[in-house]
Amino acid sequence: MANQVQRRTFMGAAALSAMSPAQVYAARTKKPMTLAIGSDHAGFPMKGPVIQILKSWGHTVKDCGSFTPDPVDFPDIAAAVCNEVKSGRAQRGIMVCGTGVGACIAANKVTGIRAALCHDVYSAHQCVEHDDVNVLCMGAWIIGIKLAEEILAAYLNAEFSTDEDFRRRVRKLGEMERQR
Repeated sequence: MANQVQRRTFMGAAALSAMSPAQVYAARTKKPMTLAIGSDHAGFPMKGPVIQILKSWGHTVKDCGSFTPDPVDFPDIAAAVCNEVKSGRAQRGIMVCGTGVGACIAANKVTGIRAALCHDVYSAHQCVEHDDVNVLCMGAWIIGIKLAEEILAAYLNAEFSTDEDFRRRVRKLGEMERQR
């Protein structure tokens, strides 16, 4: 069983301990991406700082709304973010709502989208490495901006594994979508 479960760390522990999340990101970054981001009214206060972080790392960011703290329906914003990802105009998406749960549910209703709710660094990179997640969801009521920064760094630096076991499983997810 131990051979079947491979746990990886996000860089080496010694290197991480002396670096800020932004330094970790800069040390591991590949080329900048085009990202789509959206929030409902509950996530709106965190979305602005997240956009600033992403731009400081050199990414192009498409803001899909909400543009005010006034109430808005998260499924509408999730649809806009997912459309950017599905069309190829964005390489990945990011959703921020109160808990992240509603945004994740809505995003996963869109064919071709694999969304994950992440409130920790390990899940943020593993969801890409094992499940080829293309939309990250976070809860602004659950985590603060510093943890969000670490989660974003892990998510954006992760790559889908070349291991055939993971690729087979993601193909099966696609088959499940086509059965609907």
